[in-house]
Amino acid sequence: MKLSKTSEYALRILIYMAKEPDQLYTAKQLVKELKVSDKYLRRLMTDLSKSGFIRSIQGRDGGYTFIKNPDDIMLYDIIDSVEGMDKLNGCLLGFENCSCTNPCAMHYLWVDIRADLNKVFRETRLSDMDFNKILRY
Repeated sequence: MKLSKTSEYALRILIYMAKEPDQLYTAKQLVKELKVSDKYLRRLMTDLSKSGFIRSIQGRDGGYTFIKNPDDIMLYDIIDSVEGMDKLNGCLLGFENCSCTNPCAMHYLWVDIRADLNKVFRETRLSDMDFNKILRY
């Protein structure tokens, strides 16, 4: 299982910003540090702002800062806000009609793993993440 680029980048950005949650981060700074394209970053920041995690401060000395405390932001909420958890909770083989009453070949193998994965995302706070490991890769 792999997260989409959108979820990966959203998590990277917010984990990086959570190292100093009261700081104002510029788009230029985030692009340089996290190696995300400017256009992609700005679109994600708009989405993350609309979701109530961060806010945008306009102007020459502007940037992005947290509205919510990173202790109150769960990884599940970030992923859900940028792409929806339906993509992660759907059929592993991509079948639209896969369910417990109409299972695909992988359904019963994936159902427990998916539940465990959801539990990890629901119980892990943004502040639990080690921002130092974001810049190593």
